[in-house]
Amino acid sequence: MESKYRRILLKMSGEILAGRGESGIDLERVEVLAAELSPLHAAGIGVALVIGGGNIFRGARGTLSGLDRVAGDHMGMLATVINSLAIQDVLERRDIPTRVMTALQIDAVAEPFIRRRALRHLEKGRVLILAAGTGNPYFTTDTAGVLRAVEIGAEVLFKGTKVDGVYDADPATHPNARRFERLSYDDVLNRDLKVMDAAAIALARDNALPIVVFDVNRAGDLQRAVEGATVGTWVGKG
Repeated sequence: MESKYRRILLKMSGEILAGRGESGIDLERVEVLAAELSPLHAAGIGVALVIGGGNIFRGARGTLSGLDRVAGDHMGMLATVINSLAIQDVLERRDIPTRVMTALQIDAVAEPFIRRRALRHLEKGRVLILAAGTGNPYFTTDTAGVLRAVEIGAEVLFKGTKVDGVYDADPATHPNARRFERLSYDDVLNRDLKVMDAAAIALARDNALPIVVFDVNRAGDLQRAVEGATVGTWVGKG
């Protein structure tokens, strides 16, 4: 495949792994994700993933139930580790070498995230699965995705969602909602569009990291986007 990018980061919510269910891990959905990543790896593209944990536990939701926010966020970070290990297992069974690296020290199951070591893994052709967010409460995995993308020198962040881009209203409830093809970082912040949280968008803007929001469930869209085709919504400099 002809690729526009040589190193990318894919950010996905944990709910994507639940498939048609509301929670848990649907291994068939993980297999579909692995099939999407396989041609990218075969083409020599450096791939890193950041996955949320909302299919298992969401810290903010726990807070609403009376759980301490810091404890809830740490539980959410551990949920991302569970998801990351599931993805690793499926990718490794496809003979795609991986490394799970975490912002929390869990030496028995994963390596700690050390930037120079992460870069070395990418140079050796390993897919990075970056878990446990930033390791800090009050920060989302969106912010972690942008942070890790900048740290590893990714040229673009692909945010895989359940819709095919960014709309001016929820397309599930507003059939006349308009999809944007291109947005500036300031457009996203000023219009309060729900692309990522404000901290993630501001960090991307400060480091000129483009973001492509696309439907991760649509087969082949990730590969087409990596090849440079217009897919979903592009967010970058105005």
